[in-house]
Order: sequence, then C-alpha cells, then structure tokens
Amino acid sequence: MGYAAMRGSAVLLVGLVVAAFAGAAVGAGSAARLVPAMYVLGDSTLDVGNNNHLPGKDVPRANVPFYGVDFPGGPVATGRFSNGYNVADFIAKNLGFERSPVAYLVLKSRNYLIPSAMTRGVSYASAGAGILDSTNMGNNIPLSKQVRYFESTKAEMEVAWGSRKVSTLLAESFFLLSIGSNDLFQSKPKTPVDVVALYTTLVSNYSTYITELYGMGARKFGIINMGPVGCVPRVRVLNVTGACNDSMNRMAAGFAAAVKSGLAALVPTLPGFTYSLADSFVSTQASFANPQSLGFVNTDSACCGIGRLGAEDGRCKRNSKLCADRDTYMFFDAVHSTQRAAELAAQQMFDGPAHLTEPISFKQLAQKRY
Repeated sequence: MGYAAMRGSAVLLVGLVVAAFAGAAVGAGSAARLVPAMYVLGDSTLDVGNNNHLPGKDVPRANVPFYGVDFPGGPVATGRFSNGYNVADFIAKNLGFERSPVAYLVLKSRNYLIPSAMTRGVSYASAGAGILDSTNMGNNIPLSKQVRYFESTKAEMEVAWGSRKVSTLLAESFFLLSIGSNDLFQSKPKTPVDVVALYTTLVSNYSTYITELYGMGARKFGIINMGPVGCVPRVRVLNVTGACNDSMNRMAAGFAAAVKSGLAALVPTLPGFTYSLADSFVSTQASFANPQSLGFVNTDSACCGIGRLGAEDGRCKRNSKLCADRDTYMFFDAVHSTQRAAELAAQQMFDGPAHLTEPISFKQLAQKRY
C-alpha cells in the first residue's frame, strides 16, 4: 500500500474511532447536555491547568497547596486558582457536563486533543492573559494565541470528522470568554483621553478575536464582563483603610460598558451571531452590599494568604494561612474567588435574574438552535 493510501486509511480509522467515542458519550448520559461541546478562552478566572505546562519561572501557576484543597477527589492542585472548582466548571455543570473541558496543553501532552474537542470541548484559558499581547508578555497564552490554538484544533477536527460535521458541532457549541482585567491591572492611563484610548484598543482587539472565532464557526458566545477589580484583596491591601479603589472600579465599569457597546455593534455585521453578556460588575457589587444573604462573612480578605487581608504576598502558598470555612469567604486568594462564590456567580449567569445577563441568559443562549 502506498503512503497516500496508508495515510488515507489512518485518517479514516481516526474518524471512525472518534465517531464511535462520540456516539458512546452521547449514549452514556449526555442527553441532558444543552450543547455538544464547550470551548473556553480567557484568563486565570477560567484557567484549568494550561499555565502548568508553560515554561518560565514567572508564569503564574496554581500548582501548589492550598489550591485545590476542596477539589473533588482531592485535595489536589489542578491549575485552578481556587480551593476547588472555578466559574468555568460551574457553567459547564449547568450545561450538562461534569466540569470544565480539559486544558489544551494537557490534552496535547496526552495526545488526546481531538476526542475531547469533539465530545466535550477544550479550555485555552491562561492565567495572566490579556486581550493585548503585551499584557504580562511571555508568561501566559494571550487571547490572540488562544484563538490560533482553537484554529489549529478545528483543522485537526476536520481531518478526523469532516468539515460539515465540525461546522454543525461548532455552531451548536458554547464559547465562554472572560478576559480584560489583566490589561487594566497592567495599564497606567494618566488622563481621560488615555483611558478612552485604552478602551478603544481593547474593545477593537476583543471584537476582532470574537469575529475570528465567528468566522471559524462559533455562534454562541457567553461572555463574562469585568467585575469591580478595585475591590479584590490585592488592591484593597494597598489602601491603609482596606477600602476599594474607586478609580480602578470606574475604569472597570467603563470598560464593561465599552464591551457591551462593542458586542451590540457586531450583531448586524455577523449573521447568526448570538451572545449573552454577564454583568459581573453589578452582580459582585450586589454581593458586597448584602453578603450575609449569600452566606458570606468575609468579602474583603483572602481565605488563603499572608498578612493583612491575607493579601500581602499575593498568592496562596504552602506556608499561607488558610481559613477554616472556605464557603464563608468570597475570595480564596488575593484576586480569585472561592469555589462557593464561583458557584453562585455561575448560577446567576445561567438563569437569572434577567438584568445580570443581556440580552439573554447563558441558559437561553445554550438552548438556541441553528
């Protein structure tokens, strides 16, 4: 048999194996799934282990205790910046999956990218990533590269399954994005003109990447907008009173408004483009205003950390002080939410209240059919 024939037979065999795997997955209890797969792009709020596979001493990683202290089957540090699951996991659960899809670099290392991509999805999210390539350059997978990774994944999927089936799969799948806060953390605009210029650049780039994903077949976009980053312990600890940084919050609110306008502008230019924009700013502010109703007793300190507000050393480490009841804290480390806070946020994004997701909820987005 010639090389071309052998290669053709191999591709056919891969396609048959993947198709059989997909059929088995559907028959094994995925009837409750609202979408066939989920693809995740973003930063540390969604990262499930990509950064663990990046070289470099300055790469932010959640690969040591006490990260994962409450992870099911653990404790085990999985690369999630959480004591357990993160918001991507809970959104995936609401969509009918066991948890977030596996990290792209993990799947590549195990030579398991395509079966997962076609039956469950892939996570490209990377801690420290920004909309701009210059944000924390060299220590993460920026959004531009995450989009390129998805492009290469799609190409491999088409080899295994054919372009028509892949196109149908992607149109029905859920694309989850959350990014932008690292760009604001690193940028230092000095004047109102600088702030507007930053918004313009960020939203322009963000819109470009969303349009590229659309061009590759994505239709359903669940987008988590920026929250009040001026209220995370890492920022509060810089204030002698421990108060929020109102200037940073104003910038975050302005960026969130700019993203909202940018998405609305895409609708008439991209036929079939559908999105749900989660207002993390409003929902988090509501949690700060009435934490007791959600079971929180601490909303300004890190559950795992060192010094004042548990935020003097930035990250959760082996020698950090760990709070006893993680479910009563909103923040696990100096920036990221606890598993319980992530669960509550995902519930709000998924099915209400209506004013927190526009123009539809994540559930309504998932239920849309093409």
